[in-house]
Amino acid sequence: MKTIVISLGGSLILSDKNPKFLNNFKRTLRKHYKTHKFVIVCGGGSVARKYISMLKKDNKSKKELSLAGIRATRANAETIMQLFGKESNQKLPITMKSIKSNLKENNVVISGALRYTKDSTSDSTAANLAKFLNTKFINITNVKGLYTENPLTNKKAKFISKISWTDFESRALKIKHTPGQHFVLDQKASTIIRKNKITTYIIGPNLNSLSNILKGKKFVGTIITK
Repeated sequence: MKTIVISLGGSLILSDKNPKFLNNFKRTLRKHYKTHKFVIVCGGGSVARKYISMLKKDNKSKKELSLAGIRATRANAETIMQLFGKESNQKLPITMKSIKSNLKENNVVISGALRYTKDSTSDSTAANLAKFLNTKFINITNVKGLYTENPLTNKKAKFISKISWTDFESRALKIKHTPGQHFVLDQKASTIIRKNKITTYIIGPNLNSLSNILKGKKFVGTIITK
């Protein structure tokens, strides 16, 4: 039985553009329970950014902004736990050890960010869990993978299907971290996957890509590897 860590973007948890995504996501994972167990780390998305924006106007510290984001990821995780019901953990874990323990009894273990770490997002939580559990890492976001620029704002952005850990980290570190940022994988996560040689996939909301990765087939997205 393989374990896979998935970072689920908050933009997909509360998605007006793709309201059926979560039910399709649940059905997709169910098809692979005989061969895989899943750890899902939920992002904060628009909820986190609204909290952060509100507090920023009141001149709260960067740490306080990040803590607001963490609370949003945990609220999203609680909702996803309800969606999966008895297939998942019934209590929100806040340590990596409790997630590992929950995997013994559940097909799916769901969490938000586990603790405050400077300049991190829920992506870092997921990358650290992939390291801790010795698994591959899949990041599901609102674009189909990594681009040279943000494809939502630049139509000339070019898609990157494969990139090395080192080159991805260099690209990520050129961007200054901000709480609630939009980059496909946060800066600290890029360093974690490079140092620990974690095979990482970045895919969009087309869940055929997720199924194909789990089956070892060709997929649409970006792979970060050696």
